[in-house]
Amino acid sequence: MDIATTLALVLLFGVVTLLALGAPIAIGIGLASAAAMMVGLGPENGMQTSAQRMFTGTTSFTLLAIPFFILAGVIMNNGGISRRLVDAAKVLSGRLPGSLAHTNVVANMMFGSISGSGVASAAAVGGTMGPMQAKEGYRAEFSAATNIASAPAGLLIPPSNTLIVYSLVSGTSIAALFLAGYLPGILWGLATMVVVAVYAWRRKLKAQSPGSLRAGLKVLLDAVPSLLLIVIVIGGIVGGVFTATEGSAIAVVYALLLSFVYRTIKVRELPSILIESTKITAAVMILIGVSSIMSWVMSYAGIPDLIASTLLGITDNTVMILILMNIVLLLVGTFMDPTPAVLIFTPIFLPIALGFGMDPVHFGIMIVFNLCIGTITPPVGPVLFVGARIAGLRIESVIRSLLPYFAVLVATLMVVTFVPALSLWLPGVAGLMP
Repeated sequence: MDIATTLALVLLFGVVTLLALGAPIAIGIGLASAAAMMVGLGPENGMQTSAQRMFTGTTSFTLLAIPFFILAGVIMNNGGISRRLVDAAKVLSGRLPGSLAHTNVVANMMFGSISGSGVASAAAVGGTMGPMQAKEGYRAEFSAATNIASAPAGLLIPPSNTLIVYSLVSGTSIAALFLAGYLPGILWGLATMVVVAVYAWRRKLKAQSPGSLRAGLKVLLDAVPSLLLIVIVIGGIVGGVFTATEGSAIAVVYALLLSFVYRTIKVRELPSILIESTKITAAVMILIGVSSIMSWVMSYAGIPDLIASTLLGITDNTVMILILMNIVLLLVGTFMDPTPAVLIFTPIFLPIALGFGMDPVHFGIMIVFNLCIGTITPPVGPVLFVGARIAGLRIESVIRSLLPYFAVLVATLMVVTFVPALSLWLPGVAGLMP
């Protein structure tokens, strides 16, 4: 058995065994990768190289944007922003049958784009909308499923930490990726609203009273300062005024000032906000670090070339290759967070996609859209677990109501995969495409 095969087996066996024993994904990837590194390079060199790869994988100016965007999201989450966005979403969707469920979707799209976190959206919006829907007679399982299914839309609508990670690995323009995420992210939300519309029609749910025009305009105006964060940050990045990292720092300052203006955050609460954002940042960064070790081991063992040759050995048809990629990524997403999955599988699949003439921006949106589905899929899906916990339900009781959402989201993934214009039109209009 050659060294490449040995490393691949050590890596695969280690990851599967540790995850089966219940180890966190970061520990499973890190220990298995370090073990494979020591087998290939010897104990001393393997440990030293593992430490170097972790350090190198996290020392990037671009990655500084992630902790800042996380901090901005935590500040907004604690600053009463979710309530204003929910009220604005009610005005926008109040005339639709099943309006509260539609409001949940729209609010998740808006809040997710600001916080950059599907988990935060599921917690903040679900905690607000769940009791409101219960009073109107919505089934608890359906309400929870709607909240869970729509929460990841914000991971595509910028600013998105997952797109930042993809940009780092692929060398693709962050500005182009951010603009490319808008239409697929909106399409995600619309797809979930289709399921809500069918449910509302079957249950004969009525629309809520939209209220007076004056009251609606006041609610929308109250939400404008929160939504301006997106305009300022994304506009500045796309316009070349500042980098993504600088934009993330501006987002923190803006979110903090806005919360003080709203008087929803006190100075004495800042330490707990900083601690909460530090915990989230640490979890993300350790995933990036250990994934860097795994990527090195896979490259050293020639695993990307093996996977590429296997796929191309099955078929050379572009459509079939893309479908096979999506199937693999959907399976990977059921047990791996988007961040490490992007770090590990981008170097494997991107060269194949480029060989078929696929634009790297389009591929980035495809892989992130795919892995976002994994966040609501058992057994690991973090958004699924948080959404169910917020609703006070068991996972098993929510899964059945999620099935229609899985169907429409996978169908939407196929549309995003095979209609490049959805991802490339906005960056092209902005002059960000070559």
